[in-house]
Amino acid sequence: MRTKLFVFLVLASLVLSACGGTSAPEAPAAEEAPAAEEMEKVTLTIESWRNDDLALWQDVIIPAFNAHYPDIEVIFAPSAPAEYNGILSTKLEGGTAGDLITARPFDNSLLLFEAGYLADVTNLDGMENFGDAARSAWITDDGSAVFAVPMASVIHGFIYNKDAFAELGLETPETVDEFYAVLDAFAADGTYTPLGIGTSDLWEAATMGFQNIGPNYWKGEEGRQGLIAGTEKLTDPQYIAVFDELAKWGPYLASGYEAQTYPDSQNLFTLGQAAIYPAGSWDIGTFNPLVDFEMGAFKPPVVAAGDTCYISDHTDIALAMNAATAHPEEAQTFLTWLASAEFADIYTNNVTGFYSLSNHAVDVADPVAADFLSWRGECESTIRNSYQILSRGEPNLENELWAVSANVINGTQTSEEAAAQLQDGLDSWYTP
Repeated sequence: MRTKLFVFLVLASLVLSACGGTSAPEAPAAEEAPAAEEMEKVTLTIESWRNDDLALWQDVIIPAFNAHYPDIEVIFAPSAPAEYNGILSTKLEGGTAGDLITARPFDNSLLLFEAGYLADVTNLDGMENFGDAARSAWITDDGSAVFAVPMASVIHGFIYNKDAFAELGLETPETVDEFYAVLDAFAADGTYTPLGIGTSDLWEAATMGFQNIGPNYWKGEEGRQGLIAGTEKLTDPQYIAVFDELAKWGPYLASGYEAQTYPDSQNLFTLGQAAIYPAGSWDIGTFNPLVDFEMGAFKPPVVAAGDTCYISDHTDIALAMNAATAHPEEAQTFLTWLASAEFADIYTNNVTGFYSLSNHAVDVADPVAADFLSWRGECESTIRNSYQILSRGEPNLENELWAVSANVINGTQTSEEAAAQLQDGLDSWYTP
């Protein structure tokens, strides 16, 4: 018994010694907890070309995300827009790119996905909030994989001087005939240039002309997909009709419009000299601090009363996940939040004229921006018909559209000649 008692006392002494006896531990567990939490914090880096958005991300977007996910630190690290593609490619090839990649629309991002640099996000939580048109710029040709979460689009239409309309007692037009009646009224009055657009920079004629009014003629996605499938041709009547309308614009433009650049057009409108500006919604934020009159917007007029209306709701920017990120779970968490109603509201109301591509309803504060966005509920949405697939070869359909649209407005090319040039160029390299 004495031997057993001695062994017990020795063992008890050793245990107490290993635990530091009965004194308090030197490093309490409660004091170690903050260090453990800090080690678990993850940092995500976002690559982008939108360096003008830096303050928005730092002051608004990231804090809103961190209100839900405080343990995920997000760093927005943009490059200069013109250098972004090259810098991003170098980083991706070298394995140093950020966790999240801001994705330009269509082919550039598609090539990155096909090279294995961008992750497939088809089944990401939140992707159900985006329709086919929204996904179209970041989806494989066969439609099997989506490789970025759509962020924002720009919408085409017409911005107008409300004061000028009030002076002449005019209402905004809804049909093509009403559109020309308004232009005729301004032409007869002589105070304002009816349409503030020029053809010197070429792209204006195609982007704010052809792609603006065209969807009402080729029926939006139906026509766009028809060109890709080869069931429609640019020489079909609905495309000739768009050029016929552009050919009527010349007499309503400012004298010397052939030499009028995009900045010239903007100045013509903001100085109150033009009544109507064929526009993209991206112009709203530029115009707001410059005009001393009230602006409004109207959608591209339909061909006849009662027709379904179509708008170019063109995809502009998205966010992808680097396939090599060390933090895929956290990156997916951020992308899912990007698909939320909260982000839709933040982005739409802070980048005027750029609209979340999600299906969430957003209450837009800017009245002109709200006008543009309201058309989504009234019309069918599509994107510019030259952007997906059809501008991969030479001659490039988009660039050809610039030239022929300007030529038609200038009166140096007929509608039929313009359409034939486009289709011949497409046929020379594209097989549906």
